[in-house]
Amino acid sequence: MAGLQAGAPAPKALTVHSQSRVLEVSFADGAEFRIPFELMRVYSPSADVQGHGPGQEVLQTGKRDVLLTGLEPVGNYAVQPTFSDGHDTGIYSWDYLYFLGSKQDQLWADYTARLSAAGVERDAPMPAKATPACASH
Repeated sequence: MAGLQAGAPAPKALTVHSQSRVLEVSFADGAEFRIPFELMRVYSPSADVQGHGPGQEVLQTGKRDVLLTGLEPVGNYAVQPTFSDGHDTGIYSWDYLYFLGSKQDQLWADYTARLSAAGVERDAPMPAKATPACASH
């Protein structure tokens, strides 16, 4: 599983702020982050977003107003959020949340550069997924 590093700081508190759309995370090493739901969603560690290997990432758009509608613990090492757009397959380990919080500025810059390179607006709707044709017998 991505992001399970020995010695990674454990969270002391997680607070969902629905109004401001951020997850506030406090860690045992004193670090505190306010991670926007949009950032969590566009950098979801799920295969739907990351793909199954390098170069298979799916650029996420239209996530500015996404809400966190659920947050379930996964063992003692992660949480699994449910977002208002129905996405619920990402498992966010404690060190992945630490990474998102501590690298926010760089991640936002990378995201906007990828949007620009793709010629897509941040608020553009996601393209519809192609559905496989049914085989006829």
